[in-house]
Parts: sequence; structure tokens; C-alpha cells
Amino acid sequence: MSESGEMSEFGYIMELIAKGKVTIKNIERELICPACKELFTHPLILPCQHSICHKCVKELLLTLDDSFNDVGSDNSNQSSPRLRLPSPSMDKIDRINRPGWKRNSLTPRTTVFPCPGCEHDVDLGERGINGLFRNFTLETIVERYRQAARAATAIMCDLCKPPPQESTKSCMDCSASYCNECFKIHHPWGTIKAQHEYVGPTTNFRPKILMCPEHETERINMYCELCRRPVCHLCKLGGNHANHRVTTMSSAYKTLKEKLSKDIDYLIGKESQVKSQISELNLLMKETECNGERAREEAITHFEKLFEVLEERKSSVLKAIDSSKKLRLDKFQTQMEEYQGLLENSGLVGYAQEVLKETDQSCFVQTAKQLHLRIQKATESLKSFRPAAQTSFEDYVVNTSKQTELLGELSFFSTGIDVPEINEEQSKVYNNALINWHHPEKDKADSYVLEYRKINRDDEMSWNEIEVCGTSKIIQDLENSSTYAFRVRAYKGSICSPCSRELILHTPPAPVFSFLFDEKCGYNNEHLLLNLKRDRVESRAGFNLLLAAERIQVGYYTSLDYIIGDTGITKGKHFWAFRVEPYSYLVKVGVASSDKLQEWLRSPRDAVSPRYEQDSGHDSGSEDACFDSSQPFTLVTIGMKKFFIPKSPTSSNEPENRVLPMPTSIGIFLDYDKGKVNFYDMDQMKCLYERQVDCSHTLYPAFALMGSGGIQLEEPITAKYLEYQEDM
Repeated sequence: MSESGEMSEFGYIMELIAKGKVTIKNIERELICPACKELFTHPLILPCQHSICHKCVKELLLTLDDSFNDVGSDNSNQSSPRLRLPSPSMDKIDRINRPGWKRNSLTPRTTVFPCPGCEHDVDLGERGINGLFRNFTLETIVERYRQAARAATAIMCDLCKPPPQESTKSCMDCSASYCNECFKIHHPWGTIKAQHEYVGPTTNFRPKILMCPEHETERINMYCELCRRPVCHLCKLGGNHANHRVTTMSSAYKTLKEKLSKDIDYLIGKESQVKSQISELNLLMKETECNGERAREEAITHFEKLFEVLEERKSSVLKAIDSSKKLRLDKFQTQMEEYQGLLENSGLVGYAQEVLKETDQSCFVQTAKQLHLRIQKATESLKSFRPAAQTSFEDYVVNTSKQTELLGELSFFSTGIDVPEINEEQSKVYNNALINWHHPEKDKADSYVLEYRKINRDDEMSWNEIEVCGTSKIIQDLENSSTYAFRVRAYKGSICSPCSRELILHTPPAPVFSFLFDEKCGYNNEHLLLNLKRDRVESRAGFNLLLAAERIQVGYYTSLDYIIGDTGITKGKHFWAFRVEPYSYLVKVGVASSDKLQEWLRSPRDAVSPRYEQDSGHDSGSEDACFDSSQPFTLVTIGMKKFFIPKSPTSSNEPENRVLPMPTSIGIFLDYDKGKVNFYDMDQMKCLYERQVDCSHTLYPAFALMGSGGIQLEEPITAKYLEYQEDM
């Protein structure tokens, strides 16, 4: 294609714009800067090929630079690419724009910023703004748009004496607009100025020659095909583009113009298709609006039906309450009138007094017989007063808890996605929370969202959300001594199921204390069996125990076998939990000081006095009479699936009040600083027993077993624990 053919084709496209077939108003959104949302002013081309105003680039860099200096580590929130950045002062920008400026505190040190158009990070490199090309083509189109927008406003001559005349030409070399007379005066025929390039009236003047931003004295004459940007010959010889493939500017001009022309012709040729798709989008918008209104009306109808049901139930309930109230009040009124008749000079008594005045015997007897029966009945009612009706309406209290919960779960129909159910048996809380759920249609759900929140009586806490791909999740960093609610919902694409029923769990009152059983201090391997992990111990009631039973005949008791934790406590609050096997005969659990443990472990293992029990801390014969509140240990007895609360002056000594069912898991809370120990039911995190303990020495978790029995320490909940549960 000849150069004249190229120009004629490009001219044809520009002629379409000029003739209004592609109106300037329709391309307005292409002329808006994505940063300032106004028409481009001196647009620069970013490495991502988006354009932005020269002023906006400086504003972005200066604002980011200020945020780094002022905010420090918090800049990630204030310099988000999605936030509209405040403009710096014009004083800063003007000082940067002055010739000969040097890098100082007012110079943007930041060269990386998010492109407002695509939000990808743009690195300007060492040269910064000076390394960007000015988009003259876009600038020309913007100026043409401005001229079309202010067609009624003429551009005046810059050199006329007042009053100035309307300009007819603008000289691109002089960067000024002229009327016909002034143009002839300043561009006389036969001079160099007569060769100046002139165009129609405009306020947009650009240089005739595009210079290299890296080598300011060199003209742009090549095009880098790798970087897709114009370069000069010095860039190719020894600059950043030395090893890149380049082509001549005329070749790049020809290739890009052909591509652009073909693309524009294709789009213009597809005008009918675009209009058809626009019509289809309009229909879809109308359909969406109609469907939305229909869905809204259906929702209103459903809620109105619920309101009608509630109003009907409200009316019937209130009617029943009013009817019962009236009936009771009538009974009370009748009873009150009967009692008022017993007063003197009124009612029954007054009538009886009048009857007594009757002197005719036959008439008196005829009337007095029935009257006497009535007075006898009134006398009996005085002896045993009983109200005619009840005042309490406890049978008329409306229970709406279940309905309230169901209404709270009211949601859109999930189109086939079942509601997941939280497995309460496999969900637990210890050092962390483990939430496990199952889904009837497991293969149909893409993901799940686990929600949890802290339950606070004063404030309604917001839900925290975690997206989960599986059917279990460990939640960390929960507050101690708190109550949390958990629920889960399933997602299939954009469709969401209703939330599951909430699971309420209580966190321990203190941080979890990690320890293992001590296999050295006092451990009796003849009677006790410790596993390799040292988190489980069993008591074996074997041959040795049968041999020790002979001593019962001579007045000796067999002793307990003690085992303690391998870590002591000297300060702070601590909590640990364990499980006692249901088949256990007798197990003692609690805390003991280092001194007391030495005393126990030094005593004979096979026999002790029947009068002094090792684990009671005082004479067993006098335990009903005294209670040592500052003893250096506290142990409670568990066995035969029962939990035995020790005797104390403040608690009932009746056996039925001291014996509780054995919890599945038992927790111990030690507050060393306050000298207090508590025993908990882990399932409900409920305190079963509290007692003071002497904390003047190091305290250890202490356990004792007699006969067959087993103790399993609770394993901390970690990611490894979750993998083990999934394997199970």
C-alpha cells in the first residue's frame, strides 16, 4: 500500500469522526482520566499502556510518598489503589515543575504506584516521570472534543490590539493563534516563518519533533517491538534496549496504522451486531427489573401471610387470656360477696338476725332450717379459707423460642443445597476450638463459610467469617472464660444454603497448661502402665494387688499409686483437662505441693495406717469436725462413674448432695496467685467444686489410682490433631 493510500484510508476514518458517523460525544469516556475523572490534560503513557494526566501522576507519587513518611506501617490501608488519594498542595507540584529542580524532600521518592485504570502496580524506574511518553494523539483528540464542546466560544487572536479579533489560524511553531491580518504581519511571504506549520484555531500546541525521554537531545526514530515503545538510536546502541528487537519508525507507523484501521473497520462493520447485543442487554435489564419486582412482591406476600398467622394466633391467645381472667375475677367476686354477707347488719347475718325476731314457732322452724344449713356452710368456709381461683397465669405464658430461632434462620430457598449440620460430639474447645460438621450433599458444595462470634450480654457482637474447603476447621485466639456461638453455611457457586443451627461452646477460664506424666518421680511401674507419649496412664489390678490383700487381715490398707505432671506451677492462672475411664474403681485428681509429694512418695508403698488416709490431708476420723482450708494439696475422688465432692462445713454432708455423675471430661483451674483451685465439667464448662490451697511451694498436677483405672490427658487442638481426626 502506497503512502498516499495509507493517508487516504486514515483520512477516511478520521472523516467518519468529523462527519458525525462516530460522534465525539460518544467517545467522551475514552477521554476521561481514570485518576481525576476529568478530561485528560497533557496525558502520559504508562508502561501498562494506560494514559493518565501528567499532574495526576505527580499527585499519586507525592501522596504515596507522604503516606510512607507520615503513616509508616499503616500505609497499606491509606495507599490502597482503590482509594481516591487527596491532592498534594500546588506549591509542591510547582516547585517540582521548575527547571533545574533537584531531588529533595519534595521530590517523590516512590516510583511504584497502582495504575488507576487497571490497578496493577506500575514501576517508573530511576527516571520516574521523565521516562514516560506524552500521548500527543490523545491530547489532539481531547482538544478536538473541547473545541466541539465550546463551538459557540471563539478562540481570540493573541497578538491583536484590544479589542482582539477572532483567530483563524494557530501556528504550531509559534504556539500562538492569529487572525488573518496578524498572521500576514508575523509570517511575511518569503521568510522562514512563512514555512511554519499552521492549523485551525486551537489552544493545544505540541512540539513537531518527539524527543527521547532518556536522551533528551535525540529524536525518536525507532520502535522497540519487545517493550512496545518508541526509542532513539542511542537506546539501541548502548541503552536499555541494546539487546531488544527494534524496527524503523516508518515501518512501525505503517504496521500499527494498518492494524488500527482494520480493527476500526471491523468494529464499524459489526455495528448491527453491536446494536443487536445492546438491544439484548436492554431486554435483560428490563427482565431483571421485572423479576426483581416479582421476587419482592412474593417476599412481601409471604411475610404478610406470616403476619396474618401471627395476628390470628395473637388474637386467639389474648382471647383465651381475657376469658380466663374474667372467669377468675367472677369467681373471686362471688366469693367476696359471700364473705361480705357474713358481716353484721349485712347479707346472711343480717337476714338471720331478722329471722330470730320471728315469734311464730311454726314459721320460724320452716325458715330457720334452711338458714341454719347456710350458716353452717359459711362457718366451715371460715375455718378452711381457700381462694376460689388461682392468681398465676403461668399456664398462659407463650413460648416463642423455637419459632424465633426458625424465623432467624429465614432465608432464600437454596435450590437444592442442604443445610450443613455441626457435629456436636466431634466439636470441642480446649486451647483452640475445633468445629466439625457434615453435609448430606457433600459433593454438591464447593465451599463452606464458618461463622463465629463472642456472645456478650451487653453488646451484640458481629459475626467473623472463615471460608473453608473441607468439613472441619480449627479456630485460634479465642478469649478465655467466654462463650462463643458457631454456625456454618454451604456454597455452590453463588448459591448459599441457610445457616446451620448454632453451636454454643464455652472457653476455659485460663490458658491451657501443657504437661505430660512424669515417669521418674514416684512412678510405680509395677502397678502403673504409662504409654510412650506419656499422656495416658493405667492402673493394673494384678497379682501384686492380690498379694497385698493379705495385709487387710492384719489391719492394713493397700495404698494409692501416685503419678504427677512433669511441669510445676509457681505463678499465674492455668487450666488442664483429662478423661477418667468409666471402668475406673478409684481415682484421685487435683494438685499437690512439692513438699507434700515428697512426704507421700517417701512413705511405704505397701501399707499405711488405716487411721490416716494419705489423700485426705487430715485425720479421717475427725473430718466431720474440722476442715483445713490452707492445706498444700487438694484432691477429689472419682470412681465407679461418680464424682465425689469432699466434705466441708459450707456444703451439705448428705451423700446424695456430694455424689454427682462422672463428667466425660474433667478440667482443673488453678489460680496460683489467689491460692484457689476449681474442678470443672468440661462438657458444659461448669464449676463443680472450689477450694483454697496453700501455694507457698511449687504445685504439680497430681493423680492417684487404686485398682483398675485409667486417665487420659486431653490433647491440645492443633492442625496435627485435625489431621488425626480426619484419618479416624
